[in-house]
Amino acid sequence: MNEKFMAEFDSLLSNYTELLLGEEDDELKEKVQVWMLYTFMSKNMPGLVKHWNAKFPDGKQTIIQIIIEIKKMNEMSKQNRE
Repeated sequence: MNEKFMAEFDSLLSNYTELLLGEEDDELKEKVQVWMLYTFMSKNMPGLVKHWNAKFPDGKQTIIQIIIEIKKMNEMSKQNRE
């Protein structure tokens, strides 16, 4: 992919992360990206994700922690906007 597109897409991901969590940095963007991709795959290919979860239980636990963190930050962000 070309650099211009990647910069444009990074901008979209940055904006999405900030709107979702109330803040944005490279680590949060990476977590949001992993969360989105994992969620998408689990809905579209649940067998694959189930197999991965069984093969990599530590990875599954990391995903669970990322999901919990994103959910908590999203809730806090919503409360701060009210």
